[in-house]
Amino acid sequence: MCLLNMTRLRALALAFLCAPCFAQELPNFVVIFADDLGYGDLGCYGNRHIRTPNLDRMAAEGIRLTSFYSQNVCGPSRAALLTGCYPIRVGEPGNTKGAHTILHPEEQTVAEVLAMKGYVSGLVGKWHLAGAGAHQRGRGTGPYKSELVPNRHGFDYFFGTPSHNGVTREVDQSSWKTELMRNDEVLESSTDLNLITRRYTDEAIRFIETNREKPFFLYLAHTMPHVSLGASDNFRGRSSRGLYGDVIEELDWSVGEVLSALRDLGIDERTLVVFTSDNGPWIESHLGDHGGSASPLRGFKMTTWEGGLRVPGIVRWPGKIRAGQVSDQLASTLDLLPTFASLAGAPLPRDRAIDGLDLWPWLAGQADRSPREDFLYFAFTHLQAVRDRRWKLVFKRPADPAWTSWYGRMIDEVRAAELYDMRFDWGESRNVAEQNADIVARLMELADRARADLGDYDRIGRAVRFFDPGPSRPDMDAWRN
Repeated sequence: MCLLNMTRLRALALAFLCAPCFAQELPNFVVIFADDLGYGDLGCYGNRHIRTPNLDRMAAEGIRLTSFYSQNVCGPSRAALLTGCYPIRVGEPGNTKGAHTILHPEEQTVAEVLAMKGYVSGLVGKWHLAGAGAHQRGRGTGPYKSELVPNRHGFDYFFGTPSHNGVTREVDQSSWKTELMRNDEVLESSTDLNLITRRYTDEAIRFIETNREKPFFLYLAHTMPHVSLGASDNFRGRSSRGLYGDVIEELDWSVGEVLSALRDLGIDERTLVVFTSDNGPWIESHLGDHGGSASPLRGFKMTTWEGGLRVPGIVRWPGKIRAGQVSDQLASTLDLLPTFASLAGAPLPRDRAIDGLDLWPWLAGQADRSPREDFLYFAFTHLQAVRDRRWKLVFKRPADPAWTSWYGRMIDEVRAAELYDMRFDWGESRNVAEQNADIVARLMELADRARADLGDYDRIGRAVRFFDPGPSRPDMDAWRN
């Protein structure tokens, strides 16, 4: 089977005929963001049933991170990546806080930060930061508000889907329609999910081709492997892991195509590429084998056990990041914005707090440790755990807390604070709180500082953002009760 598509052939021809001399030295940035991919779904993270040769090679050519964190569900995770902030800090229209973040126009994204240095930014794939819209037309909602779409948040080009692709194992057009858009124009009211990964890939390579002589930021946010699953004919039926495995193998092919395009165009050594996922695998009984694996971690999407937020994290930049590294240092999608800004020489916003940190000195081998010393685990607005470089403290909570919105159905009871040693116990199987009272006390203090700054389900933090007139978090009492 030949997978070299016409886009790649065109890229090869352009590179051969034009052979441009690149005067600018600003690096390009590519973020490839899978949807609901589990920590244990890739070969380089231990999977033996799904073939991922391109991602395995990407890891071998760069650094594979084993304590890399997103958020525990989709919309908040995308807000965290783009703003460098915990989602509870991010402003939303009407000063509300939604279970899926709606990004206020006054928020600044990585695309807007990089624009100050002349970058062109493109989003290919899933947005999911504009709330409900025309994809739910049958439910009586209207089109997306123009101020909430990617082109109003710093992206010069958008090709993709404004929301997710459903909640059912199989495609059900009567309950959910997946729109496909180019910028503000709806191209298809119900796109074929079997072709969506291939179409995103072709469009991403066209964006790279078009902007190869400029510094660019490409955010390739795949719809898959979020249900409803879809795979093209070239991949359907190939994996021993069923349709889910087929989908992952096509995503791996997509990564290979993007990396090959960078090489073919002669810009590989000027491009930093990150691959990760928005959260852990979605595992519920009605999905059957259409969900992934967080092995060897405990938990899954919507939970704040490790399997909900710890995800694959692979970073590659030939000649800049030493190949063949594996690191258990703490890092997060929160850190991408300040890292990219530092490399581009772009100033960070001075009028607001940013939770991300510049990882570059560590990634470049100039520092022994990541600058990230701790991480906070939120479910909606509920702070449920904190960790430092070694220890994770999980707080007491009821099952299915009312203040965690629809995440709650996945949240189990914790009767008393539990402490886990993340150096040895990734599966969170041995609670050592009683033996380490001093560590529990220290992490409780960290949590108190976080609540003062960011808030919690029952309070508003001092440095969260509200851009609109009127009360702050007017919906808080409804969620809390």
